[in-house]
Amino acid sequence: MAGKQNEKRHEKRKSAKSEKSEKSEKPAKQEKPAKAGKAAKAGKAGKRSDGGGDGARPPLRELLRVTPGERPDLRLLDSSGTPGGPAGKAAGLAATALLAQPLASLQERLYAASTAGDRRRVLLVLQGMDTSGKGGTVKHVIGQFNPSGCRIKGFKAPTEEEQSHPFLWRIKQELPLPGEIGIFDRSHYEDVLIARVRELVPRNRVRSRYAQINRFEQALADDGVSVVKVFLHIGHEEQRSRLLARLDNPDKHWKFNLGDIEERSLWPAYQEAYELALERCSTDAAPWYVVPADRKWYRNWAISTLLLEHLEEIDPRYPKGDFDVEECRRQLLEG
Repeated sequence: MAGKQNEKRHEKRKSAKSEKSEKSEKPAKQEKPAKAGKAAKAGKAGKRSDGGGDGARPPLRELLRVTPGERPDLRLLDSSGTPGGPAGKAAGLAATALLAQPLASLQERLYAASTAGDRRRVLLVLQGMDTSGKGGTVKHVIGQFNPSGCRIKGFKAPTEEEQSHPFLWRIKQELPLPGEIGIFDRSHYEDVLIARVRELVPRNRVRSRYAQINRFEQALADDGVSVVKVFLHIGHEEQRSRLLARLDNPDKHWKFNLGDIEERSLWPAYQEAYELALERCSTDAAPWYVVPADRKWYRNWAISTLLLEHLEEIDPRYPKGDFDVEECRRQLLEG
């Protein structure tokens, strides 16, 4: 991943502790391209300073992509970094606002194309530790789309009925229809994350699920679904700060769960579970993207940009009318 701190990690293999001490609000324009290596294992590095593609710079999806078959070390990835991002918060907010119009236009074209039989659609999968910003992403990023063309689903603990089916059954019920943008707040990956950490099922069953997930996502891609899987990478101390902020504000107490403290004690186990999922389920058909999530403005810009790049790749077109335009105009003028 790009960034001056990441480059140092690649070249000098600094410890995570020393890197944390270097956390700052330095603008992204000071970041330099870093050579991808086994220390990062989260995609090719590069530099990008704006929200659009000019053809000369690598797309953000290349900077944040997890290389298939390689295991990222989350301890070495700066959760406060801004790889490829605008130069600071103010610029980031402005750049994100500029993405609203092209995103809305592409969404309309995607929906319009579906009325003529185009089956393509987008599925955004959001995963991350508690407070990493899954809900915030839905609010700030998906809020730029027409809600009538979105299908949003938050997955909680499975119900009794859902438990009576294979683990992918409930996921299949919520997939976006052609022309839609689907958003999963948590997903089928819970069945290889919490199921692994909490030992809810035998370990050999968890291992078999990675291959099942890959086959499922390949089938989605073959059916015209662009699967955009985002791991929101939040730091341990940043999570503490956000949980404390919820305690300090009575209006946020409803968002606090006593179980968050217990889950936090299992942080190393969850990080390992995420690393395994990223390694085994980042494929050419459905790659994972690691988005640093300590800075909310960067998170929103990065996910908006990833969605824009995928929609631009789809390049949906308005369908042509199957009627005589001039004849219809004549009838309206004479009527």
